[in-house]
Amino acid sequence: MVERAGRVEGKVAIVTGAGSTPGPGVGTGKASAVVLAREGASVLLVDLHVERAQETLEMIGAEGGRAEVFAADVTKAVECEAMVKRAVEAFGTLDILVNNIGLASLGTVVDTTEEAWDRALDINLRTAFLASKYSVPVMAENGGGAIVNISSISALRGDGTLAYSAAKGGLIAMTIDMAYSHGRSGIRVNAIAPGHITTPMVVSVAAPGARAEYMNTLRSEAGLLGTPGTGWDVGWAATFLASDEARWITGAVLPVESGVLSVTPLMMAPYLRAIPEP
Repeated sequence: MVERAGRVEGKVAIVTGAGSTPGPGVGTGKASAVVLAREGASVLLVDLHVERAQETLEMIGAEGGRAEVFAADVTKAVECEAMVKRAVEAFGTLDILVNNIGLASLGTVVDTTEEAWDRALDINLRTAFLASKYSVPVMAENGGGAIVNISSISALRGDGTLAYSAAKGGLIAMTIDMAYSHGRSGIRVNAIAPGHITTPMVVSVAAPGARAEYMNTLRSEAGLLGTPGTGWDVGWAATFLASDEARWITGAVLPVESGVLSVTPLMMAPYLRAIPEP
C-alpha cells in the first residue's frame, strides 16, 4: 500500500494511452495513471492494447489504488463516447481527462507522405478532440473538471518531425481555445510539453544496444540539468495540473524538458561533453 498525499482524492480520471509500449521504463500515460491513482483518483485506463493497460492496472492494484481497463480506439467518436459513459458508470462521475495518445514520426514537408500526415493528425490531435468532445459536457454538468493535454516541445521548436510537430502544435492551440470556451463552466484545460524524455516508445524506435544507450545519453545532455527525464516527470506534472493545487491555472503550456527551450545550442556548448557515437 502506497501512502497518499490525496491531491486528487475522490476524483475520477480517464487516461488515454494508459499502457506502455513493451520495454524498460514507463510511458507518460502509464505514469500519469499510476500517480493519479496514488493521489486518490479512480482511473479508467483506456488503451487500444488491453494487455498494456492491464499491466498498469496491476501496478495500481498492487499499490491499493482503484482503476479499471477500457479497450478503445480513441480515433473513433463512438468509442470515445462509450469511454466517457463507462467512466461515469464505473465511478460515478468524471473530473479529470488526460489526453496522452501520441505517435512520433520523422520527416520534413518534402518527404512527409500524405498518409503519414493524416496518421499524425489522427493519432496526436483527433484523439484529444474526440475524448474532450464527450468529456466536457459531463464535467460541465457536474460543476467543472480538469483536462491535461500531452503535447511536446516539438510543437515549440524545430526538430524535423513536421507532421508530429504540426499535430502537437494544434493540440496546444486546442488547449487554449478550450480553456477560453469552457472556463466559466469550471473546466480548466492545460497542456504539458515534454522534452527529450526516455520512455519505452522512444527506446523502441532507437537501434538496440550501444546506439540506444548513446541516444539516451544525448537526451540527458541536451538539457540544463544534464539528467535523464522519464515518464514519471510527466505523470507528476499531469497530476499537479489536474489537482486543486492548480485551481487558478488554465490555458497554460507547462514545459517538462530540463530547460532546453531556454537556451540555444551555442549557449549549451560549455555544458556538453564529447560523446563518441557508436
